[in-house]
Amino acid sequence: MGTSKTEEFSKRQNDIAALLKALAHPARVAILEHLLRTNSCVCGDIVAEIPLAQSTVSQHLKELKRAGLIKGKIEGPAVCYCINERTWMKFKDFMGVWFRKFDNMKRDTSQTIPEHFQALNDTGVQTAPTEDPCC
Repeated sequence: MGTSKTEEFSKRQNDIAALLKALAHPARVAILEHLLRTNSCVCGDIVAEIPLAQSTVSQHLKELKRAGLIKGKIEGPAVCYCINERTWMKFKDFMGVWFRKFDNMKRDTSQTIPEHFQALNDTGVQTAPTEDPCC
């Protein structure tokens, strides 16, 4: 089995990749959306909102916590979860750099914008391009 060679990349690149990996499951996205709506809650509240077993939700919470996107505080027999503001601000800064670079690229008339970026509709949701813009 090959190695991922993560040591060949910068700390920033590894940090961004770890955060994106943690976000790369719809259940985790749903959990984060729930926490952003409610500010904090216990695992049982999340289980009531997410169509998954408690043990599965707990595993997703574990991954989100390992990535630093959420934090948990023991309250009696339960753990209360909330967004880890420090990590979210760091992630916002990381992504902001990319979005500013994209905006700058878009303003530069000598650059052509790939069709898949032009396909964003008014709500910010990407629509499927008619053909592969890279080939």
